[in-house]
Amino acid sequence: MNSSQLIAFLPVICIAASAVIVMLTIAIRRHFALTCLVAGLGVLVSLLALMAAGWHSPVYVTSLVRVDAYGLFAMALLLLAGLVVIVFCYDYFKDREGENEELLFLILTALLGGCVLVTASHFATFFIGLETLSVSLFVLVGYALGQSRSLEAATKYLVLSGVSSALLLMGMALIYSECGQLSFSGIEQYLAEQEIFNAMVLTGIVFIVAGVGFKLSLAPFHMWTPDVYEGAPAPVTAFIATVSKGAVFLLLLRFFLSGGGYSYVSMMTVITVMAVLSILLGNVLALLQDNVKRMLAYSSIAHMGYLLIAFIAGGNIESDFIVESVIFYLAAYFMTTLGAFGVVSLLSTPQAEAVELSSYRGLFWRRPGLATVFTFMLLSLAGIPLTAGFIGKFYIFAAGADAQLWGMLVVLIIGSGLGLYYYLRVIVVMSISQEPGNYAGREAALARMSLAALVLLTLLLVWLGVDPIHLMNLIHGV
Repeated sequence: MNSSQLIAFLPVICIAASAVIVMLTIAIRRHFALTCLVAGLGVLVSLLALMAAGWHSPVYVTSLVRVDAYGLFAMALLLLAGLVVIVFCYDYFKDREGENEELLFLILTALLGGCVLVTASHFATFFIGLETLSVSLFVLVGYALGQSRSLEAATKYLVLSGVSSALLLMGMALIYSECGQLSFSGIEQYLAEQEIFNAMVLTGIVFIVAGVGFKLSLAPFHMWTPDVYEGAPAPVTAFIATVSKGAVFLLLLRFFLSGGGYSYVSMMTVITVMAVLSILLGNVLALLQDNVKRMLAYSSIAHMGYLLIAFIAGGNIESDFIVESVIFYLAAYFMTTLGAFGVVSLLSTPQAEAVELSSYRGLFWRRPGLATVFTFMLLSLAGIPLTAGFIGKFYIFAAGADAQLWGMLVVLIIGSGLGLYYYLRVIVVMSISQEPGNYAGREAALARMSLAALVLLTLLLVWLGVDPIHLMNLIHGV
């Protein structure tokens, strides 16, 4: 490995070193605040390493990893989300019984897996990154010891992730048996030389999309999502909904752009069906929920369906605009989802999480600041103007219009209308006068770091909704 490759790979090295340092810190002295500080500093150092890597031409660190502007921006997005989750974890777990220091080690290893995923250019790093991310999440989901629902969620996630990994391996094996290649560029070159339809490669891609569909909770592979979101601790749920899904989606987009996946029209038809089902099922099932975490779980299924519209459009229009649309939408989705679960985290107590809709009754009267933040997050998820979510949906709509996906745009409009109803329902409940004895929250003074993070997320949300040009220009360089 030469110096340019080492510098390009430095962010991944830093996050791996941070995980080792956190592990050693725990071995020397158990102190939750210290461990959170070390983990947070490790993420900040990794972010600084991204600046050292630079936004230059692509660098291949062996044939397994491609470090380019796309991968660096994706890593920055994942690391920033991970830093916010660490802040939420500090306020959420500091008053809870048990030894919670290992939680930070698991978050860092999951971030490591995500960073490997978004720079993968080979099936080996594809699978290694995905499994590093997934194995850490198994433990994180069940980290709330003594809670049967958390352990049940971890078990379900473990079993279904095992199935998805088996599907991925089968798909990779089928493609390798036909192409003799494991690198994305090698697969694309092989397919470009073929003049006839290759059923074996198509079957392999179908298996890979099915495996990734589990990770992204796309319909009909979404069954685990509401149970895992409800059972996992609120900061962990935020991590799954953002870092885990974002990394997998960005990898899938890279694979299709670099591996020739768009050449199979029948595969795109399958993905179109998955997108429509995800949007409609996610929004309709969210309408029926009185549990806020389950509502946000079904909402996340719909949002992955929205993202698939831009993904599908990549087969008909230039890839630069597709990458720009997907990254901006993910950035807006990360901010809103982190903010929404951050509010749930702050309102939760060591005895119970604030998951029932009734827990939010009268929130505007007893915690106006948190209620305002939650309102902005919900409005952004609904795609209301003057929020980042609106700009993100506009990008998706523009990509679909350029590709003439009129049917999918109709589904997008229907899904957004349904989403607006259940988001506004939560806002209305927060506005209703408070009932005595219906409050399960904590004092603001005990969670200043999380409150500061929520305020920052809200300001960014509004700023990008009013003046998104700066982020657009940054993404345009990707």
